[in-house]
Amino acid sequence: MKLTPLADRVILKVEEAEEVTKSGLILTGSAKEKPAWAEVISVGPGGTVDGKEVTMTVKPGDKVITSQYAGTKVTLEDVEYTVVRQNDILAIVE
Repeated sequence: MKLTPLADRVILKVEEAEEVTKSGLILTGSAKEKPAWAEVISVGPGGTVDGKEVTMTVKPGDKVITSQYAGTKVTLEDVEYTVVRQNDILAIVE
């Protein structure tokens, strides 16, 4: 199966949260912060969304930072993805 985003949607694969802090403390599942880092897997075509022209500025392979609770979770072939609008992406990490 393949996910193909529509309009200004972007498919992200969220990176796993750190299990050990910099000081060496091991975090339990409930203590981990939800990661905001993700890799762009697929990008929609853009176009007119809500009456405004949207140009897609991210591309597959980009590392991005997103809003912490943005998007919709989708599991496909045991891999979890997040579908977000491009405006939920805060920054591209270079």
